[in-house]
Amino acid sequence: MAPKVRSLHDAAKVADYQARGWFSTETVDQLFRDRVAEDPDALALVDAANKEALVGTPARRLTWGELASEVDALTVRLAELGLTRGDILATQMPNTVELVEVYLAAWQLGVVVSPLAVQYREHELTGMARQAEFAAYLTSGRCGDRDLLVEALAVRDRLPSVRTFIRYAAPGETSAVPDGAVGLTAAPATDADRDAVAALMATTNDPNDAMTICWTSGTEAEPKGVPRTHLEWLAASWAGVDMPRITKDDVILNPFPMINMAAFVGLLLPWLRTGCVLVQHHPFDLMVFLGQIAKERVTYTVAPPALLVMLLHNEALMSQVDMSSVTRLGSGSAPLPPSMVAGWQEKHGIGVINFFGSNEGIALMSSPEDFPDPTARARYFPYYAAPGRTWSSRVSEWIQLRLVDLATGEDITEPGIVGELRIDGPTVFPGYIGGESMPSPFDERGYLKSGDLFEIAGDEGQYLLYVDRAKDLIIRGGMNIAPAEVEGLIAGHPAVAEVAVFGVPDDILGERVAAVVSLKPEQSLDLDGISDFLREKQVAHYKFPERLEIVPALPRNPVGKVLKRDLRATVN
Repeated sequence: MAPKVRSLHDAAKVADYQARGWFSTETVDQLFRDRVAEDPDALALVDAANKEALVGTPARRLTWGELASEVDALTVRLAELGLTRGDILATQMPNTVELVEVYLAAWQLGVVVSPLAVQYREHELTGMARQAEFAAYLTSGRCGDRDLLVEALAVRDRLPSVRTFIRYAAPGETSAVPDGAVGLTAAPATDADRDAVAALMATTNDPNDAMTICWTSGTEAEPKGVPRTHLEWLAASWAGVDMPRITKDDVILNPFPMINMAAFVGLLLPWLRTGCVLVQHHPFDLMVFLGQIAKERVTYTVAPPALLVMLLHNEALMSQVDMSSVTRLGSGSAPLPPSMVAGWQEKHGIGVINFFGSNEGIALMSSPEDFPDPTARARYFPYYAAPGRTWSSRVSEWIQLRLVDLATGEDITEPGIVGELRIDGPTVFPGYIGGESMPSPFDERGYLKSGDLFEIAGDEGQYLLYVDRAKDLIIRGGMNIAPAEVEGLIAGHPAVAEVAVFGVPDDILGERVAAVVSLKPEQSLDLDGISDFLREKQVAHYKFPERLEIVPALPRNPVGKVLKRDLRATVN
């Protein structure tokens, strides 16, 4: 029997934060029911136009009432399969209406959702299942040219905690459900379903219970599970509402995989907070994305910096696109070019909001209200600890920040000195799954060690300037890649003696994966050989190196650390 995940934060901390107004007594399932009761006939959720090509079923549009009915029916079906409060449900689905239904149904039951990127394959799935001990695995089945359910069933002997494999599909799905799995189809709730839901929800969920286990890639070779409760998700959600000033009248377009902080705080939870319209998008397709903006009259969306740069300078394309409904944009995951932020404001009157966040709980955002100068907005983030300065998001009043000199361990209070950002407050998670077996992410004062380097900046020391990642991390197209993980995999190739993996700049994806390899005597290797080897290991394709350099030996410093900065200069 897989373990149950229940209350995670210390009770005294919860009581203290609730007394301060930082934690609420809400749960996300209650938030959803409030929106349904508020306006059941209003449009709530829209699929991407290319959904049928991706999963084989037509795109759908649901009102809040229709969504609630299907969520109730799915809640009962999941309960009938034996899922109960505290169980962990692994989900591996593209952004669709049905993915949102799965989340909402699970949270009504008190079931913890562990969202997995659709790019993940056997290597990632089995590793994460080993750590989190999933009770069940749920997918849409087909995803492009892959059948995710068949892939999962093929390694079920390596997923011993998973007692149920589920395909959840939209109406119109015709694929046969493979042996060993259960097929569920989205459908309205019956009277019996509604009675069953009322009985199931007679015991109110605890806001201190885990709601999700997301996955983060750091410097370690294996991704870490990040449990988050209703408490800190709902606290952080205010940043996603306040900075873009989202209201019920908005139509928001979600192109981010709904698996982590960016989509949850940036889009999903603000949608539930306000009752606006959420439009799904997946996989990213530029013309579909732009078409959705025009057709759905999208008012707010998010996009990576490279895409916004390309659109800004592609006048021929922009002349064919109707973006007149868009009033603001969000971007992040990489430093924003000041010319891009200024260009959108000057050419189109659209303010670009600068985001910097993490699954563990960092939530820095620079809005046009706080940073009217677009150049400053691109470069800086608010320094919440700056004396005498207030910011537009209520979250800024709840978060405590420190900059710490990594050489001395002392707090930095003066501009121009680089230090690690550390954070405490109601947006911060309670700790990685694995407990004491995992290195603590917190310092001696209980602050989360971000691994990101900043310095205090601005004439009055009111800003934070991002400097670099202390963590050795690659961000390719918004997906985090731990170089140590890829290095460990490539090191298993029989021709490889040593390997170093790092990111190199790319105009489209932000970074691409590069590998520098030294070979064993009388061996040869090319990029195709590495790809074939990783493919055999069932590794997600986005982790495959796209640049390769063969060297006699890896350069190292006097204590044996590989000098990746020197290696970057050798890769074109």
